[in-house]
Amino acid sequence: MGLTTVLAACGTDDTHAATHDVGAASVSSSADEGPYAGRELPEPKARPAFTLTDQTGATYDFAAATAGQPTMLFFGYANCPDVCPTTMADVALALRSVPEDVAARTQVVFVTTDPARDTADFLGSYLARFDAGLPNRFIGLTGTQAAVEAAQEAAEVPLAEGNGTMHATSLYLFGTDDLARVMFSAGDTSAEIAQDLEVVANA
Repeated sequence: MGLTTVLAACGTDDTHAATHDVGAASVSSSADEGPYAGRELPEPKARPAFTLTDQTGATYDFAAATAGQPTMLFFGYANCPDVCPTTMADVALALRSVPEDVAARTQVVFVTTDPARDTADFLGSYLARFDAGLPNRFIGLTGTQAAVEAAQEAAEVPLAEGNGTMHATSLYLFGTDDLARVMFSAGDTSAEIAQDLEVVANA
């Protein structure tokens, strides 16, 4: 039985109670069904094409900037008190545990679902809490509300609701072939992310 991508309301007393089915593509419910520790997608997802503004204020073309590189893509917001910082911390731990050459080739991209509050400078300060000492700094992306929604649509994740505070919690891992075959969500560990990152990076 597959799982379904959900929107999670961050910061609630019961995150599970705040999630709801949004009818997105189901994924494998067990790592035993495939080669990954994370959740294997039933069909590979192509690296999406969208353009936003990074934390330096520069234009960032996601597909072009990350092409051919292992890439983790997550949609969230900097004021989130639980799911988002936990996910970024797990990603950072995973990158610190893999071989240095793998970490050096891996891109991590955090796209805000709350562009009204998440300015480029604010995203830069937020992500600096997690990526210190890593060979690649995390990329934070923001833009107009329309541009952020277009990015979510390009990535085939449900549009965030509640001013961006209810958003998909999926962390997608794209490989060197520009396809994502595995994703992670709340509850998956840094060790599981690291394991699959090495598989994808060395494929």
